[in-house]
Amino acid sequence: MGRNLLHKIVILLLLFGFGVQNPALAAGSAKEDIMKAEEPVDQAIGYATEGNLSEAEKAYERFNKTWREIEEGIKAESATAYRDIESNMGKVVYAFTIKKQDQVLQALQDLKAVNEKVANGGYPKEAGFKKEDITLEEFILLLQNTKKEIKNENRTQAISSIQDATDSWLSVEGIVVAQSAKVYSDSERDLVTIQAMLTANPPNYEKATQTVDNMVNYLTPLANKSEYTYWDAAMILIREGLEALLVVIALMSFVKKSGLAKGRGWIWGGVAAGLGVSLVLALIVKFVISSGAFGNNNALIGGWTGVFAAVMLLYMSYWLHSQSNIADWNRYIREKSQTAVTTGRIVSLGILAFLAVFREGTETVLFYIGMASQIKLQSLLIGFLIGTAILGVLAFLLIYVGLKLPLRPFFTVSSVIVFYLCIKFTGMGIHSLQLAGLIPTTNSQSIPSIDFFALYPTWESTIPQIILILGAVVIILVKRMKSKKLKTENNNLKVG
Repeated sequence: MGRNLLHKIVILLLLFGFGVQNPALAAGSAKEDIMKAEEPVDQAIGYATEGNLSEAEKAYERFNKTWREIEEGIKAESATAYRDIESNMGKVVYAFTIKKQDQVLQALQDLKAVNEKVANGGYPKEAGFKKEDITLEEFILLLQNTKKEIKNENRTQAISSIQDATDSWLSVEGIVVAQSAKVYSDSERDLVTIQAMLTANPPNYEKATQTVDNMVNYLTPLANKSEYTYWDAAMILIREGLEALLVVIALMSFVKKSGLAKGRGWIWGGVAAGLGVSLVLALIVKFVISSGAFGNNNALIGGWTGVFAAVMLLYMSYWLHSQSNIADWNRYIREKSQTAVTTGRIVSLGILAFLAVFREGTETVLFYIGMASQIKLQSLLIGFLIGTAILGVLAFLLIYVGLKLPLRPFFTVSSVIVFYLCIKFTGMGIHSLQLAGLIPTTNSQSIPSIDFFALYPTWESTIPQIILILGAVVIILVKRMKSKKLKTENNNLKVG
């Protein structure tokens, strides 16, 4: 009996000891821990005030080390407090990276203010993260969590963390693209790259850590912007709408040149349907599903529509190139009365217009919804109208110039433009499917990143683009050889 009592006492003492040491279980431990961790922050502020950034960074690293020991307790008591501390820590890291005294000092003071708020009980008690739209600061926090798991070589947790970041990208991409198209493109590239590095065998933890650091460094300055102008709103529409506009212009120029009056109705129908479905889907994502929950599906939609549009653009480019011969064009005009062929081609024009507009339209609407809370309604509307006007002027000029071109140059120029869009849509589509995790990723440092062609440093997206280019070169050479041979035969017949 005495022995059983002794066992019970030992167990109770062990449980009591565990509760005291575990900040997630001990009442008030989060406040106590953050107060103890404030000392190195105060030291860092002191050094930064004196201009000694080297010592300030060492002091901050001591806080960072302490933070890694106590963060689970903070997270358990308040997810909001945890996010705010990690977000401000990211700003401190970025400030040290650019080595500017005023920014380092400000970032450290902001971190101290958040710590004091936690110590004073300024955050409500709450646990966990909701699957909903997040801010750019919170997205950076997800990246920092990923980096922590990578440094600890927790492969499964790191992959899960970067996947959470990828799913949440839809919530913040509008804020990013409004400020920098390059950062937007780099972010989507790096999200795929990090996943590939972590899923490789063996995982490349060192490069993955460097890539996450790069993302944090180039995204952090963008998180500080609190309001956008009408020009930011205009540039979103211009950048995102240009590819779709080029597709529609090529289609409209073709039907006008060929006299297919019915074609215009199908094209405009495809444009209207693309815009309508884009708007409905974006509103559902924003107000019903949430961007965080829809992130992976958005990548799948963007990927598949990009690939299907690329296939149709490839066919159209080949067909336009084949009509650059006057005799071929005259033969097509004579055969245009064949209803089945003409109707099929006209319907395909409408489908292609829909795919192009739907793919770009959905992203554009989501971008605008994402920045709506950080821009005045008047500025948003003015920006949209300016963007629409600029695209309208470009459309008029391109169609006007296109129709003025003689038949052969018109088809040659049109086929080149459409083939370029085919190359770009192929790269964008495959990259989106990689972002969704449907297609594997094999990174290569020998492949450059070129936004203009949607060229990404992965073999899965680059090889199809190379095949398309080589195929186009072969077709052109074969056609020229046939043309030259036919010309030689005709000359021989005349001589004979």
